[in-house]
Amino acid sequence: GIDWVPRGYPVEFLSIGGVGTGTALRATITSFGPQLLAKVMDMNDVQGSSLGLIFHYADKAGLPLLDLKDLRAVIQWLTSDAGEGELKALGGLSRSTAGVILRDLIALEDQGADAFFGEPEFDTADLMRTTPEGLGVLNILELQGLQDRPKLFSTFLMWLLADLFHDLPEVGDVDKPKLVFFFDEAHLLFDDATEAFLQSVAQTVRLIRSKGIGIFFVTQTPKDVHPDVLAQLGNRVQHALRAFTPDDAKKLKATVSTFPKSTTYDLEELLTQLGIGEAVVTILSERGTPTPVAWTRIRPPTSLMAQVDPALQNSLVQASPLFAKYNQALDRDSAAELLAAKLAPAPPSRGPVSGEPTAEQIPTTPSMTPPRESAPEPIYEGLLDKLGGFFNSPMGKSMSRSLGTAVGREISRGVFGTAPRRRTKRRY
Repeated sequence: GIDWVPRGYPVEFLSIGGVGTGTALRATITSFGPQLLAKVMDMNDVQGSSLGLIFHYADKAGLPLLDLKDLRAVIQWLTSDAGEGELKALGGLSRSTAGVILRDLIALEDQGADAFFGEPEFDTADLMRTTPEGLGVLNILELQGLQDRPKLFSTFLMWLLADLFHDLPEVGDVDKPKLVFFFDEAHLLFDDATEAFLQSVAQTVRLIRSKGIGIFFVTQTPKDVHPDVLAQLGNRVQHALRAFTPDDAKKLKATVSTFPKSTTYDLEELLTQLGIGEAVVTILSERGTPTPVAWTRIRPPTSLMAQVDPALQNSLVQASPLFAKYNQALDRDSAAELLAAKLAPAPPSRGPVSGEPTAEQIPTTPSMTPPRESAPEPIYEGLLDKLGGFFNSPMGKSMSRSLGTAVGREISRGVFGTAPRRRTKRRY
């Protein structure tokens, strides 16, 4: 009875750090913050607090942390002979702990995280764009190239959800959400996940609903989702389950036990008889309680049901305004470059060129050397010239560029540990 008409919808193809076909998504180490980074690397309390001290030092010293090489350079500087005094001044950070953190960073880099950390940083508000006609944009994140690098995806996901939570205002129970996530093959998200990652996801799912964000985990059985996360989910759309083996029968019983009890259906029998486009559905009512189970038919999608043609996908990516905004990686002067300049040896002094007169050979005239009074020379004479020369040097230029981000950037990094970012006013 549905008047089915095929049509297309506005779509963006995204990729983490450019791994895959899509606009590259990146975040800076600074916005990620020490707490979230410690969770990703599964650090203990001592290592996590030591990482916080390193971030604190970088903030105070005006050393922007944009990518992994910046954080690595700061740690190597503090553990070197040249930075020994500053390491002692920090207090509470030992060389051995810094060495452990450095090894964890190298392991994270081996997982491909260096592709994710950097600039330009992705603004999560771009996930909530609409067309002039009022249609929301579908954002498809390609993860095929990351199946063997789960830590990279979990790193990105923790940052993304934390950043949304930090930026979005409280809106309560809205009729239409601002953004909805669908995590397909969700069992890959929870397989071998660290305890810190599970806690972060459970906390996000519990709190982010008040920000107008919806989250769906798409998988075969509810057992694929961690119990702490599953307990926070209210809506259920269950398609057919088949029980061909004794193990399948156990999973079927476990699935039925997670639904509200039904006096209308025998769920154990019904779930094995559902056809294509049919599902058993229960949602949260206005009172916040699960509704009775309903045997439901799903509206057929009107968009493409096949794989997207690679040539078409590539042309859509190239034409996207986000591609021009984010895809070209930036590598401006930051902590690694500033510390390298600090450690660089001073250039040798240049002697007189052959045939060039020495200072003793240059004649002087009375106009060039006017007599001076007996007043003492001002102690600040020539200071502005020296400062001007410094800020025209490569190190001075990079310091002046990073001054705006270094001043006042103390580690007040929100509920989930991410750093607040100054952005232009948004309209949600």
